[in-house]
Amino acid sequence: MQIETHPIKDQKIAEVVSDDVVISTVEDALDLLGNLYYQGFDAMIVYEKNITPTFFDLKTGLAGEILQKFSNYRVRLAIVGDFAQYQSKSIRDFILESNKAGHINFVSSRNEALDRFSR
Repeated sequence: MQIETHPIKDQKIAEVVSDDVVISTVEDALDLLGNLYYQGFDAMIVYEKNITPTFFDLKTGLAGEILQKFSNYRVRLAIVGDFAQYQSKSIRDFILESNKAGHINFVSSRNEALDRFSR
């Protein structure tokens, strides 16, 4: 895993770059979040491929637990991926509501994530 830094305005954005799943559990997310938080990052970009598919099955509760950690630390998150593949109404509604609130964003590209963080 590698962390790329993107300074935007007076924010420090971390982009997690990896070919592997980085977040499989709430503990994985909390470890990553804590490490980046203490390094002074204000926001994080993570790719869908780096998150366990279980996250996107809302019945497991994993997404809610992980995203609550980001809210508690007040670290913004962008998850980059192709979310059209998820056909369940609940995950589509979840993505839509998250994007409206703006703290957690589901976007299609790194540039879109950086644009959201610059607002």
